[in-house]
Order: sequence, then C-alpha cells, then structure tokens
Amino acid sequence: MASKGIHKRSWSWAAAAILVLLSMLAHAPGVLASANPGGTSPGATPSTGPTGGATPAAAPRRATSRGRRVVRLSDARCAPSPSCTTNPHQVSVRGYLVLSGRGLEKGLRVAFPRVRNAAIAPNSPMARIYQSPSGLAVHLPGSAHSGRIAVLVGGGRKSNPVGPITVLPYALHPPRPKAPAPAPPAQAANGSAFEGQGMWIWYVSKSSGGNLPALVAQAHAAGVSTVFVKSSDGSSNYWSQFSPELVATLHANGLKVCGWQYVYGTNPVGEAELGARAAQAGADCLVIDAESEYEGHYASAQKYIETLRAAVGPAYPVGLASFPYVDYHESEPYSVFMGPNGAQFNAPQMYWKAIGTSVANVFAHTYEENLIYGRAIAPLGQTYENPSSSDLVAFRSLAAAYGARGLSWWDWQETSTGGWAALAEPLNTSLTVPNPELTSPLLGEGSKGDQVLWMQEHLATAIPAQATSGIFDATTASYLAQFQTAHGIPATGKTDPSTWAALLALPPVAVDWTGGGPAG
Repeated sequence: MASKGIHKRSWSWAAAAILVLLSMLAHAPGVLASANPGGTSPGATPSTGPTGGATPAAAPRRATSRGRRVVRLSDARCAPSPSCTTNPHQVSVRGYLVLSGRGLEKGLRVAFPRVRNAAIAPNSPMARIYQSPSGLAVHLPGSAHSGRIAVLVGGGRKSNPVGPITVLPYALHPPRPKAPAPAPPAQAANGSAFEGQGMWIWYVSKSSGGNLPALVAQAHAAGVSTVFVKSSDGSSNYWSQFSPELVATLHANGLKVCGWQYVYGTNPVGEAELGARAAQAGADCLVIDAESEYEGHYASAQKYIETLRAAVGPAYPVGLASFPYVDYHESEPYSVFMGPNGAQFNAPQMYWKAIGTSVANVFAHTYEENLIYGRAIAPLGQTYENPSSSDLVAFRSLAAAYGARGLSWWDWQETSTGGWAALAEPLNTSLTVPNPELTSPLLGEGSKGDQVLWMQEHLATAIPAQATSGIFDATTASYLAQFQTAHGIPATGKTDPSTWAALLALPPVAVDWTGGGPAG
C-alpha cells in the first residue's frame, strides 16, 4: 500500500509539471499560438485599429521542408489587363507579372532568361517581388527575355520554373493619342530623315503628354530633327496614333516623321502592308524593328522585303533596327533585310547600359560586325534607364567620330530632364575611333551564321561552286584561299580587312529562300 501511495504522489507531480509547461507554451510567441496567425480563430473578423481599418494580420508561415524555406510557383500572369493581350503569359518588357504560388514574399528575387529560353543562372536578369494592387508582383527587368522564370530562395536554391513567359518588346494595345493641336508653321528640316538627331516615340500620348506644341518645342530645344513614331505591331495591328494629321502637323513644325513597326515573321505580307500604310500616311521613312522573332526566318524576311518594295518602290527610305552585335545572333536575317533591294539604313540598337558595357565598346563591337553589309549606320542609343549625361554626350561624339550622319534615341517618354539637356550639349571632340580596321569580322573554318552567309554570297559570284550554307567548312576555306590568291592577298582561307574589301566589291548572288534559313 505504501508503495502505491509513493507512485501516485510522483504521478501528481509529473502531471502538474506537464500542465505548467503547456501553459508556458501556449503563451510563447510563435509556438502554440502560431497555429492561429493573428490571434483570432479561423473565420473570425479581425479587430480594427485606431483608424478604423483592419489591423494587419500576422505574416503567413513560410512553407518549409526539413527546416528550409520552400517556394512553389503556380503561375505568373501579365498585369494590368489594359496593357496585356488575351494571352496572360505575354507581357511587355515595360510591364509586370502577378505571381501566385506558395511561400512567396516581398523582397524575394525573380530570375528571367538572359537570352531567349535560357536556363536560370547566377547572371540571369533579376527583379524583386513587391506588393502591387493586384497582389505580389514583379516588374520585368529591361534585359529580360522570353522563357521560363523562377524565384530565388537563397543558398543557391530556386523554386520550380513556370512559363514560358513571352516577353514582348512593346505593348500591343496603346492608348489613342490626343487630337493633334495646331501649331505655328516652321521651315522644314533639310536632308534625309536618318540625318541629324532623332528621337523614338513609343506612345504619342506619353511623350510630352501628347501635347504636340510641347512636343515640337522639346524637339527643337534638344536639336531633334526627326521623330520615329510607332505605326504598327505585327501584321494586323496598325496604331491609330500614326495618322496623316499627326504627320502633317509635325511636318508643318519643321520635323521629319518616320513610322516604325515591330515585326514577327509569322505573316510577312501583312506586316509589309502595314509598313506601306505608314508610308502612305506621309512618313518620311519606315524602320523595321525585327528582333528575336525573326531569327531563322529567312523566307519570311525575303517575302516582307519583296512585298514592301512592291508597295513603296525601290527608292523609299527604309531602315532596319535590330540587334547591334551580329555575331551574337547568327540566324538573324541581316543579309536579307539589308541585302539587295532591302533597307538602305542600319540603325542598330546600341543600348550600352542595358547590354552592360561602355559607350566606346558598343561602338567598336557594333561597327566591326555591321560594316560588311554596306549600309549607312545611324546608331540608335538609349536615354531609358537614366544613363549619365557624360555617356549621352560620348555617344553623340563617337557617332560623329565614326562618320555617322545621324543618330537617334530610344525613347521619348523615358528621357529625363537631364537627358534632354545632354542631347544639346557640345560634342567631346577628343574621342576617337580605335584601331584595328573596322570591316574585319575574322571568320574561319568552323564559323557559322549570317556573316558567313554574306561572305559566301559574294564569294559565289567569283566561284559559282561555293554553296550559300552559312557554314564555314573546309570547302569554303579552300575556295576563299583561291580567291585570295587571285587577288594578291595571302591565302589564309580566313577573312581579314583586305579580303572583305575584295569580296564586297562584288555583288552577292541572289538566293531564293524557301526554308528557315541557311543550312535549314
């Protein structure tokens, strides 16, 4: 009996200790109370604070797996809806995505492909999640490309990828511009629309508030003589902002007006017809903005050029605005867009800050890779991303040093007050063109892409057996060595400035593209 009493007393002490421990846990922050965030029972109405609004609920618990945070993405959708297409996974490079999933928090970073469909890597473009009116969202970084995205969790880990997300360089549904306002007449600008200084306009309504007298005044103050106004997107979306009334008003105020269109290659005939429509509205020139969507689409590029020239004639001024580094985009049909009967002007998008290089480097690389096409280069620089005034002056100064008769800027609505001022500052005449010679992309056996194709098209004029494959194989090296010997050039079987000069003196052979491109 005594022993039973002792056991009973021990059990009573143990039970009391357990009750005390449970009471302490119930009042400890984030322990038992964490089963009910915010301190209310499920479904209860939160209390109100001093201003009558609901007091913020406690942050949701992070999803964890064995002590580590887990983030699961379920979707990423374009927002706000007026800036989006019917496909929620298409988003403008200036837009944002609303995210859904588990474990998402403000401040986490979202990574985007560095190039089209690239895997997420440490050097991928990134942006932080923030709280938007539509939910947790992320702005697209300027260098984002289409493909699958992921959230970086930390410690080298990331969420599951979602997508693909299609990044569109420009919005598809612009607001209608304000009606053109009358302005006093002025003397028309002289020379080609690609000469002098130009400024690109994405939305008229967002450029000087759509007030044309203010727009004209700003252009004249900055020394801008040409405005490049978006006129269409794709094959069926003509932008109403590019109207005969807009063109006439700007002409009356001494400005050249060019249309520019973003093209995709899926319906080149329709795209060319919209380009011709801008010309019919009075455009002084047309610029083709062909980027990643046209890579590998040589037949589409040829059909576009044929249709456009049939509508506007062989002499109408046409420019190409595409990637500046030809060697980075081997399947872009530069040789078609800037080939015989194509664009007479080349306006490469030399966005040094977005690329992550210097003004001097973007000039050297762009000119070295582009001059072989024999088109007047009118450098297209950036005023977006708020580059320094010294960089803007350097860009203008180097354009003059390289012999460009004109340059332009992307874009009006993103140009700061300081940026506008820098466009009118004196040039820095101390900046010079570096050596070596410019027309010298060095190609040899194993090289491939549009530059090889362009070389082969000229070489085939001298040696008809040369195939236009875009692949620099042993046969091409042998034929090139024969060509070099015939022209008194050391027979290296590789390109150099002297070889390019001799090749480019010949016309390229005509190629009838029926497939995707060279070797395709």
